Amino acid sequence: MPINCIQDTAVVILSYNGRKWHEQFLPLIVSEANSAYDVVLADNASTDDTAQWVSENFPAVHLLRLPVNRGFTGGYVAALEQIQAKYYVLLSADFEVTRNWFPPLHQAMTRIPNLAACQPKIRYWRERESFEYAGAAGGFIDKWGYLFCRGRIFDTLEKDLGQYDDPIEIFWATGGCLMVDAAIYHQIGGLDADMYAHMEEVDLCWRIKNAGYRIGYIGDSTVFHVGGSVISYGSPQKLFYNYRNNLVLLLKNERSSRLLWLMSWRLILDGVSALQLLSKGQWKSVGTIFKAHMNFYGHLRLWLRHRKQAQSVVKVPNSEGRYPNSIVWAYFAKGLKTFDALNWSPKKL
Repeated sequence: MPINCIQDTAVVILSYNGRKWHEQFLPLIVSEANSAYDVVLADNASTDDTAQWVSENFPAVHLLRLPVNRGFTGGYVAALEQIQAKYYVLLSADFEVTRNWFPPLHQAMTRIPNLAACQPKIRYWRERESFEYAGAAGGFIDKWGYLFCRGRIFDTLEKDLGQYDDPIEIFWATGGCLMVDAAIYHQIGGLDADMYAHMEEVDLCWRIKNAGYRIGYIGDSTVFHVGGSVISYGSPQKLFYNYRNNLVLLLKNERSSRLLWLMSWRLILDGVSALQLLSKGQWKSVGTIFKAHMNFYGHLRLWLRHRKQAQSVVKVPNSEGRYPNSIVWAYFAKGLKTFDALNWSPKKL
């Protein structure tokens, strides 16, 4: 049965055996809803008592039971097809919201022209003064297709001192707490379930920007992320999807005039990265990178079909949020560890 939301926004929490997170975080999410948003918990075929517990303790929450676990991205794809709302907020189960976290996001979506998606400030739940790895203060992409955030470049997490409170236009917003216009989400094809997990939100945002819309960071809203609950940081699985899905991301969304030489260079750069890991004796990581590339090329026909679909929605691409230089060179060769040190300013919203 489709869920028809009373409010214009559905906060959708995908859950797999997530009761421990809901016990901690769901009470404030529900109390902050008031008459601002509906809460939907999409149970991704959990094997524990999550669905029953939520149903008994939070009757106001819409419970959507997915019969088959299709992974993180596939779970959201299946859930959002069944939810009727003007806006979606994709909120991972391991996120803690704060008081008044929602109004700044909603105001941005309703008042800023051409804004199709946005994210709040993401701080680290375990080190609460620091930005968090997956999203921080907004996501960007460099000339070679490498991703980074304002407040987090590679493994360097900055302290939040209010330096990134200003609302800006970004290239991608974190999928852990992503507010998106539902009509535009479906118009551009939604999340790509074949990516499974990791970078699927970047792919979505890139397609949104290729269709001519804007992505925003709203620093007046703050949430905290535990992190690593879907795919553990530093795990071989995360490394695999990091390398494979970055290639998928470029193939699907990059313009043709850049694609051939960029993919060739990325093959070289990923090889250099593997050699560095090899010099440190990290044989398993080198093998994982090799597997990621073999998987990508082994399914090239699939990804080329995805590119055809992605390119069909391209109108007047919006390139705001593309860092014109190499973030790898800036970070490792020049020692620029913070976003401010790049001496590059994103566009204000």
